[in-house]
Amino acid sequence: MSRPKGAKGFVILPRRWVVERSLAWLLHARRNVRDYETRPEHSEAMLTLAAITFMTRRLTRHPIHPTAAAPRPAQALQAA
Repeated sequence: MSRPKGAKGFVILPRRWVVERSLAWLLHARRNVRDYETRPEHSEAMLTLAAITFMTRRLTRHPIHPTAAAPRPAQALQAA
């Protein structure tokens, strides 16, 4: 993606933020911040592990608005 012709100052390039956000999420894992691995396969494995950890945490977290989501089984048993 290149800048539009005639653009001055800050210009948001489409969809670039998605890549930057994703890389930031992967770098939250402390081991990925620096290049500690000597083999590319190890570095790739650490990035995969960070992505799996991130996705599982997002899948298992509690909803922000409890009324917007169905109650979880444990919550339904306590309410009854």
